Amino acid sequence: MFRQHISGGARNLLVDPFMLDETEYLRWISMARATLKSAEGDLERGDYNWACFKAQQSAEFSLKALHHGLGLSGYGHSLSRLLMELRDKGLRFDEVLIERAKALDKLYVPTRYPNAWAEGAPHEYYTRSDAEESIRAAREIMGWVEEVWRSLSREGV
Repeated sequence: MFRQHISGGARNLLVDPFMLDETEYLRWISMARATLKSAEGDLERGDYNWACFKAQQSAEFSLKALHHGLGLSGYGHSLSRLLMELRDKGLRFDEVLIERAKALDKLYVPTRYPNAWAEGAPHEYYTRSDAEESIRAAREIMGWVEEVWRSLSREGV
């Protein structure tokens, strides 16, 4: 239902209510889904640092799908900031979603760069559990995005 996501109903959504860009939303959410599938493959192969990074990327693409679908810029890589920008536009979500976003934010650099660590390489530091939790967090964020989009599309903002 629309009111679960929009503070005070459609009148308080601070974007143009008639400007949903479904084409742009679908481009980004498609990339999010493909990236999540790739993360799941990395998990199965034991490439845990890459599974973690791709989970972060999947959540980022999901949030950017909503941003672009609403005609917003969706710039940057911080998931928690992207969520807060959506909150500033009138979308509501549980604080747990911010916690998931912040957990994934921490994976953007150290999963890929050896110099993010005092010694060793990223693949030496990530576990199956890390990868599974990252993928769960990405799925939760993507699920919220898809639910919000369905509500906006159905209600016609």
